[in-house]
Amino acid sequence: MVSVEAISEANDAIDTGAFRTLLRQLRKNRLGGLGAVLVVIIMASAIFAPLLITHDPIRIMVGPRLAAPSMDFLLGTDQLGRDTFSRTMMGGRIPLFVAFASLGSSLAVGLVLGLIAGFGPRWLDNLLLLFFDTIRSFPSTIFALAIIALLGPSLASVILVISITSMPIYARVVRTQTEALRSSEYIAAERCMGAGSTRILAVHVLPNVLGPLLILVSMDVPAVIAVEAGLSFLGMGVRPPTPDWGAILNDGYSYINQTPWLVIASGIPIVLATLGFTFLGEALRDLFDPKLRKDL
Repeated sequence: MVSVEAISEANDAIDTGAFRTLLRQLRKNRLGGLGAVLVVIIMASAIFAPLLITHDPIRIMVGPRLAAPSMDFLLGTDQLGRDTFSRTMMGGRIPLFVAFASLGSSLAVGLVLGLIAGFGPRWLDNLLLLFFDTIRSFPSTIFALAIIALLGPSLASVILVISITSMPIYARVVRTQTEALRSSEYIAAERCMGAGSTRILAVHVLPNVLGPLLILVSMDVPAVIAVEAGLSFLGMGVRPPTPDWGAILNDGYSYINQTPWLVIASGIPIVLATLGFTFLGEALRDLFDPKLRKDL
């Protein structure tokens, strides 16, 4: 996780040539380049999954149950005769959608609340801090189980749980960064020139906090994928027969004595997605964190 101190210094590293610098960094950082390649492959396979699958992922076939890989079924079949390859390809859409939807919503809410807390009056700042600390005081697993038990297992419940638990982290980072910028000389100069709070936040504060915040989000994607897969594994995610990596892993665990292919087919994509986003996030952190960034 990126430290608050590192994020507060990240503004110095963000310039107009950041994209070219990123490409150079990825070429020099082998793990970062590998992460970028893995992320592109995972994203492309999820986007173009309907064009790549060989069978209907929810179609039940009577004959080939728990079959080994073959020319007809590249990764074998599950206990209902469904094609494991097609289900794995389509199953990648769920965790990626949950990751981007939940982190995107928590980022948006956390950004707004963090800007208000850091730039608003002290009493409002204290009130929002109390709100953030209250949410963070609940154990994430217990909070997730409570919400899902209340609303029922569904994709919306998973997104809601992750959004609520992630939002205070982003809000605190934005608040800290906004408070530091609020007392800077160029903000004081803008005020003297008649600039209002809305212009200062939109033109000067927001661009400085958004870049480091996106790096923090990219490093949280693997954790969200793992949480979604874990909830689906426990039967608290998407409902059958929707294909999902966690649900396929659960089926594979139940029939591990008959065939290992279900576990392999669902476990490898989870590992690759986790490694890809982790390596890419580390490379982005090395680029934008002045304490870790190497001369490029």
